[in-house]
Amino acid sequence: MRKPKSKGLLYAYYGDDFTGSTDVLEALALHGVPAVLFTHLPDERSLKAFAGCRAIGIAGESRSRNRAWMNRHLPPVFAALRALGAPVNHYKVCSTFDSSPRIGSIGRAMELGIESFRLEFAPIVVGAPHLGRYVAFGNLFADAHGAVHRIDRHPTMRQHPVTPMNEADLRLHLAGQTPMRIGMVDLQALQEGSARKRLRAELAAGAKAVLFDGIDDAMLDTTAQLVWEQAIKRPVFAVGSSGLAHGLLRHWRRLGLIGESPALAAPAAAERILVLSGSCSPVTARQIRWARQHGFETRLLQDPKDWGAQTRKAIEALARGESVVLYTALGPESVNGRERYDKAYSMALGDRLREMLLVSGVRRILIAGGDTSTHAVRQLGLSALTFAAPLAPGAPLCRGHAAGSPLDGLELVLKGGQIGFEEFFAQVRDGR
Repeated sequence: MRKPKSKGLLYAYYGDDFTGSTDVLEALALHGVPAVLFTHLPDERSLKAFAGCRAIGIAGESRSRNRAWMNRHLPPVFAALRALGAPVNHYKVCSTFDSSPRIGSIGRAMELGIESFRLEFAPIVVGAPHLGRYVAFGNLFADAHGAVHRIDRHPTMRQHPVTPMNEADLRLHLAGQTPMRIGMVDLQALQEGSARKRLRAELAAGAKAVLFDGIDDAMLDTTAQLVWEQAIKRPVFAVGSSGLAHGLLRHWRRLGLIGESPALAAPAAAERILVLSGSCSPVTARQIRWARQHGFETRLLQDPKDWGAQTRKAIEALARGESVVLYTALGPESVNGRERYDKAYSMALGDRLREMLLVSGVRRILIAGGDTSTHAVRQLGLSALTFAAPLAPGAPLCRGHAAGSPLDGLELVLKGGQIGFEEFFAQVRDGR
């Protein structure tokens, strides 16, 4: 049995979109673990530049990609993670678990990960109580506006424009994506202290993946202990939300592998910010409306033929010292055709964003929407992100790294559609 070095690499992960990737970056920073998030597969030079990190992430885009793309792109990613030598290797997915057999197949990614790491099984840990996500007897529940809904009845996730969730039982949901037998360690086993026994029984019965319930931190801590017991024998490949990272971080502290959590100050205020929203979420829609009512210049970007006029007006507002919101939708009811919000569309938004940043000199931005964040950030030419300061759970302020670029040091927040209170855009600007 190998023992991880007290200052060595503990954890490596691939995020299936950029917003989820920064969610984990935040969790690591809050617990005092030095970490870096690369926007592409890092080479030796990039790794050397962040040699002091104990956690390494790679921000990806598999959440919005099909199985053929996964078959081509994920094996090299998993090989790169394996080469890093971390005990825990995490395929990080959104805590709403939205995916489908055709797009963002978590089941296919899990198959490829198990094969790449040559493992007996993969743990699946989805519950993230800090984000209002709970798994009970295999069924996923998520908070919306202070009320907890089964995921297939969630007001947003049941009508997601690309991967709507129509099944709450995650084993049944995954059954449409992979033929692998998926076992479960339920909340009863976790609460009664028989989780280890249940795990052994599921593996003996032929499970290739095991879903762990999680409705509170105590359950996640028990699960993290079981995952770590496997990891110190040989590297683990796990699938799940940032709840897994939070559980592991608490377990590492109990073992003395990491120190106490640092005191982190809120960021300083920015004179102005630029917001780009490709989110169809009602939560983001409320944030846009709030911003409009409180002095932000808001501009709708729907028809690309009109983008030039809208962005010119936005640049003029930025020049006056105003903060600006550019948005493509105002809630799910405003979406006219899912095909509009594809990779090419988001990349075009990213190109326009880069142009505006270079012209305006804005140094703090917010991008709302998982797919928009993923593809737009790539167009900015940033090679890596590091944590800068906390804001709202799941949406930290990050610092972009791009040696030799005028955008080096850019501050950015990548926000999932469901994240943040109504005044969140002002919070990003004012640093409160």
